[in-house]
Amino acid sequence: MTNIPETGRTPRVQIRLIVIQILVLSLLGTLGGRLWYLQIREGDEYAKEASGNHVQQVVEPAVRGSILDARGVPIADNETRLVVSASRTDLLKMKDDGKAVLTKLAKVLGMKPAEVMQKVRLCDAKTPQPCWNGSPYQPIPITDEATAKQALQIRERAEDFPGITAEPEAVRRYPSPGNANTAQVLGYLSPVTDEEITKAQDTDSPYLRSDQVGRSGLEREYDKELRGKAGVTRYEVDNLGRVIGQAEADEAQPGANLVTSIDSRVQRVAEYELNDAMKEARKQFDDNTGENYKADSGAVVVMEAKTGRIVAMASNPSYDPNAWVGGISAKDYKKLTGKSSNYPLLNRAIQGQSAPGSTFKVISTAAAVEAGYDFDGRYPCTSSYSVGGQVFKNFESENFGPINLGRALEVSCDTVFYGLAHKEWQRDGGINPKKGEPNDYFFKAAHQFGLGKTTGIDLPNEVTGRVPDRQWKQAYWEANKDAWCKTGKKDGTYVEKISYENCLEGNKMRAGDEINYSIGQGDTMVTPIQMATIYAAISNGGTLYNPTVGKAIVSADGKSVDEIAPKSHGKLPISKTTLAKMDDALAGVATRGTAAWRFAQVGWPQDKIPMHAKTGTAEVYGKQTTSWFATYTKDYSIVMTISQGGTGSGASGPAVRNIYDALYGVADDGTITKKNALLPTPQKSLPKVRTDGTIKSPKVAKDPAKEQRVNQQGAPKPDETTLAATVEKPATGNRNTRRRRRKRGSRRMCT
Repeated sequence: MTNIPETGRTPRVQIRLIVIQILVLSLLGTLGGRLWYLQIREGDEYAKEASGNHVQQVVEPAVRGSILDARGVPIADNETRLVVSASRTDLLKMKDDGKAVLTKLAKVLGMKPAEVMQKVRLCDAKTPQPCWNGSPYQPIPITDEATAKQALQIRERAEDFPGITAEPEAVRRYPSPGNANTAQVLGYLSPVTDEEITKAQDTDSPYLRSDQVGRSGLEREYDKELRGKAGVTRYEVDNLGRVIGQAEADEAQPGANLVTSIDSRVQRVAEYELNDAMKEARKQFDDNTGENYKADSGAVVVMEAKTGRIVAMASNPSYDPNAWVGGISAKDYKKLTGKSSNYPLLNRAIQGQSAPGSTFKVISTAAAVEAGYDFDGRYPCTSSYSVGGQVFKNFESENFGPINLGRALEVSCDTVFYGLAHKEWQRDGGINPKKGEPNDYFFKAAHQFGLGKTTGIDLPNEVTGRVPDRQWKQAYWEANKDAWCKTGKKDGTYVEKISYENCLEGNKMRAGDEINYSIGQGDTMVTPIQMATIYAAISNGGTLYNPTVGKAIVSADGKSVDEIAPKSHGKLPISKTTLAKMDDALAGVATRGTAAWRFAQVGWPQDKIPMHAKTGTAEVYGKQTTSWFATYTKDYSIVMTISQGGTGSGASGPAVRNIYDALYGVADDGTITKKNALLPTPQKSLPKVRTDGTIKSPKVAKDPAKEQRVNQQGAPKPDETTLAATVEKPATGNRNTRRRRRKRGSRRMCT
């Protein structure tokens, strides 16, 4: 009989118990070791992370830097407004999530309850605007347009408005000094997006959810410098979101000030004259269409000739940039972007493209000389030029006989340039060029003058224009060949015939292409800023400067000044001798050529301030002609263009003359009155920013003419132009003289 221990355990059972005990002890040892690792060795790190879960950030937005004109006058700054805000944390502690309080608040503010409640909800993928995309732990602004009475009601009845504050805060504003609008140059702000926050989080200038970001113009180009650095206060909170202490705080650093080369006085004159020129053009009759000119848009650029700095830049139609402050309404946004608005957000000085017309002839002249033609040679200026059965007429069928290139510029003779371009086309091999690289002097010159690419201006979204050379034609043909071949007919309508021809040989440079190109027609496209840069280069001896609006970055306390020096992007492909002859010819345009009736014949002091000009009237298929007027003195280059505005000297000429009158103080009789001159020489010194942040700048002087608004003389009233600021009439000479200047003279002189 087998002996069994008193415990009833067999050896096998005992072995199993021992194994289990060992396993239990091992597990306990492992658990103890892990607890020691987590609580002792890594305890501090995990405690730090755990505490971070109970720390929330409250952001104090930095004060955005001001944008100043060249004299220190603010053209974009900040103003103190009464901002009513709500604490979302406090509202959520209420039984109804604060709906009753927000309803009472809406009644005080004259808003709809739903509108107020929408503003305090948090933004996410499913929540449309309006909503709050900032931190839920900081006050959420309801309105920045509260009146003092409304603010007092809220503060005196604090028990009725728990979680609601009414405090003065800094808000962006565009003061329009002297009624200069400058909308497209300044741009506007809007809240930062999640995508922008993600992209910038690893940079030296990350965004916070409370940031307002520049969306266009200078506000966008210099956003980093203007924005400053927001202050962040970190609070310890419990699991209910209640603040139980303050962890740490970083003070806000205000943004720097941007000093520009804009002179708000000249800007006001430029805006008024552009608007008035368009208004006057609409009164004129277009013989070709049988209707009045539409003059639907335009732009003007005033540039320092020796530096490329922009003194004034106006685009029409325009708008009031204050429409964006505090968030633009859906109604106003539709007005600015709808089809009927004619797109006032577009800065036509850098984004408006059109054929340049005869202002392009300075490039064709340079190209002809480079190709070997003598500037002083004799070239037939006939009434027309025929190629392959097609007749290209001179303007008004004028015939000046054999003339040199200088005289061709003065009288704007088309047929001289037709002949030169045709000869070069033939020398390059015609429609089937010779083997090797064609010379293409006329197209190369355009590229050397800076066309077909951006000028490098410090404003966003500048367009390149277009030089329709062989490379462009090939690419354009490849992109459109299928459509042309599908719709083209050999014996169809005019459009169908053109499509048929383009289908077969749209990639080839035809004689008519180069002939039209030589006078700034055809597929050539330029912007006003490109032409202003070119004419400034002719003035300064041949240097093509990058146009700049920013002049200096000055810290908020004025201690740091970072000047923005002029930069060049090339030289004109013209010898000094040719440049001098071209300069003399362009002076002749103003004294005895197509612009003489705007200058020499109406009292311009040519002996004291030599004026140089070139008129241009560009034909556009399906539209009325585009008016161009390009000019320069030793100090400035001014270019104006008006879409569907008529002739160059007829529509734009008087306005450009009036801007010069204001700059130099030229009176009606041609005398120069220095006290009336706004800017006879470019502003060189910078305004002084004091250590307390205030700016030493001159007061904007009032003048008697300022009291008369444009709409008193028939210009569009504010409600007739989309969100447009009222343009006030500057002092630019006697009214009767201005009217005489605007009357159309001999059409021969209106090229």
